[in-house]
Amino acid sequence: MNNLGFGMMRLPVRSGPTDFDYDQLCKMVDAFLDAGYTYFDTSFVYHNGKSEEATRKALIERHPRDSFTVATKFPTFMLIPEEKIEETFQSQLENLGVDYIDYYLLHNIQNVYYDGYDGKGGIVKTTHLFEHAKKWKEDGKIHHLGISFHSSAELLDRVLTEHSEIEFVQIALNPIDWDSELVQAGPCYDVIRRHGRKVVIMEAVKGGGLAKLPEEAEALLKAVHPDWSIASWSVRFCLEKEDVIAVLSGMSTLEQVLDNTKTSNEAGPLTEEEKKALAEAIRIYRESAPIKQSEIDSYKGLLYHGVPVSAILQAYSICQIQPDPGFSDDNNYLKNAIAEAEHVDFHNGLEKQTVLAPDGTDITEMVEKAVAWLTEHSF
Repeated sequence: MNNLGFGMMRLPVRSGPTDFDYDQLCKMVDAFLDAGYTYFDTSFVYHNGKSEEATRKALIERHPRDSFTVATKFPTFMLIPEEKIEETFQSQLENLGVDYIDYYLLHNIQNVYYDGYDGKGGIVKTTHLFEHAKKWKEDGKIHHLGISFHSSAELLDRVLTEHSEIEFVQIALNPIDWDSELVQAGPCYDVIRRHGRKVVIMEAVKGGGLAKLPEEAEALLKAVHPDWSIASWSVRFCLEKEDVIAVLSGMSTLEQVLDNTKTSNEAGPLTEEEKKALAEAIRIYRESAPIKQSEIDSYKGLLYHGVPVSAILQAYSICQIQPDPGFSDDNNYLKNAIAEAEHVDFHNGLEKQTVLAPDGTDITEMVEKAVAWLTEHSF
C-alpha cells in the first residue's frame, strides 16, 4: 500500500502560479524521496506551463535519474495540430531535462476529444495521437503509456478495448467521487481492472476539498482516530485499492508531504469501524451542500438531455462546497455526458426541456441553473 505519488500541480508559490518557492519545494521533494517514495506526476499545462520546468529544477537536476520515476502528459485538450505534435513532445523532454519519461499519458481523454461532439471521431483520432505515442515508446522515449480519463465508464471500456497499448489509466478517485453519478470513479476503477490494466489515482483529497469537513463530520472521525488528519482518511481510502501504481496528492507545503508520507507508511486496509465512520462523514458532507443528497435522491430516474437529473444536481452541488468551485474536477463531466447521450455541444445552448419531480413539482429552473453553472465553469 506504500504507493503514494507527488502531484506537481499545486506547488508552493510566492506571488503567482509560476513564481515557485524553490526553497520549500526542494525540501518537499527531498522529504518525499527520503520517506521512500519515487513517483512524481506533472503535465505540460500545470502552473501555466511551468510545472515540468519546476520538476526539472527541484527533482531531476538534484537527484540521480534512477532514484525517481516521472510522469507527464500530452495536452490533448489544447487541440495541437498534427504537424506540431512531435515538437510538443520534444519540448516536454527538454522541459524536464530527461532522455526518457517513465510514465507518459495522453491527458484528459474524454468523450468530446475521443469521439467529438458528433460521435464520429475527436482530436485524439484525427491527430493520430496514439500512433505517435506508440512510436515514442518503441524509440525508448517513454517507458509506459497511459491516459488520464474524465468521462463515463462506458466510454472507458470502449477505449481500453480499442487500445491494447494503454498500460494504465489515471482517474479521479476519492470517497466522494467513488459513487458520483458523473465522475463514476468506482465503475471506472472496475473497468480498468477488468481489462487487466493498472490504475493511477488522482484527486485523492479532491483538490483539498476533503481536507476539511463539516464540524460534525470531523468530530465523528476524530472520535475514531484523534491522531489522523482529516485529509488522511481520503488518502487511506485510496491507498487500500488494488492494482494501483500511485495515489497522487497535489501537495503545497512540507507539512502536507510529511502528513501524507506518514499516512502511507502506516496505512493498512480500513477496518469495518473506520469504513462506517468515513461513510457517515461523507454522508454529512453531502448533506452540507446547497442541494442535499437526500433531496437529489428523490429525483432518481429523471433525465435532462439524456443525462440523469440527479447526476447533474449532485455534481453542481458538490462543486459549491469545494475550496475553488470553478476548478473542481466535476465541472467537465456534464459536457461529455450530454455529448455521449445526444451528440451536442452544450456550450451552444440546449433546447428547453421541462423537468417535473415525481410529485409533480416543476424543478426545471433548478436544473437549468445547475447546467448553466457547470457549462460556464467547464473547459
